[in-house]
Amino acid sequence: MNDNDPAPFLTELFSLKGFRAAVIGGTGVLGGRFVEVLAAAGAEVGVLGRSRERGEAAVRRVQDAGGAAWFCAVDVADRTSIERAAADAESRGGIDILVNAAGVNSSTPFDELTDDEWQRLLDVNLSSMFKAVQAFSPQLRRRPGRASVINISSASSGPPLSRVFGYGVAKAGVNNLTQYLARELAPEGVRVNAIVPGFFPAEQNRALLSEERIADIVRHTPMRRLGEASELDGALLWLASPRASGFVTGALIHVDGGFSAMTI
Repeated sequence: MNDNDPAPFLTELFSLKGFRAAVIGGTGVLGGRFVEVLAAAGAEVGVLGRSRERGEAAVRRVQDAGGAAWFCAVDVADRTSIERAAADAESRGGIDILVNAAGVNSSTPFDELTDDEWQRLLDVNLSSMFKAVQAFSPQLRRRPGRASVINISSASSGPPLSRVFGYGVAKAGVNNLTQYLARELAPEGVRVNAIVPGFFPAEQNRALLSEERIADIVRHTPMRRLGEASELDGALLWLASPRASGFVTGALIHVDGGFSAMTI
């Protein structure tokens, strides 16, 4: 390393050139950001989501910036759909990095949650990750030391928050699932970690973030503000790169302005 110029060292540490990634939920706001960040670091990225229009737009943004990407439609509540997406990725050479970023929120109170809504919250936010890792694991296992699974959890996975009963329960399961998967796959050289974001304005939670609720969140956040999507970039690249985080697995990385460290 040249002490006067850290750029080559940093490039080597975080470069994903030659890697392939799949972002499930890549048509969403945060997922779309993850697609662009991974592509900017050199990875070829699969954009997996329900909206073909948004997915193809994400692919064009990556390509316009000089990167490589493709789109594959997927319904994360449907195992067959996930398996088709895995087969599509396999036909393109397989993946090294899997990001599980699909999610759906709900403000329905506990007493009013129907069986159907409860099941959908679990299917999209939790079961989809289990099914995706099962479907993509043959590809990941062929890349020991390179393979990385990054699950996207939530600040609501910790002590219970108001207005997100089903979502919070599912995300608590994501944390536990992440650690179980890490234990299961570590002997085969596959790392599994989770990013636990605090509060980042996004399409899925916009209806829940009234001015009053934002004020409550900010009061409980030591950094006294909401997050910006770009502030997840570093955690994502760190966990994706085997050079940067090769001995990290089963970790829950909180990017929340201190929200999880706050009591009264």
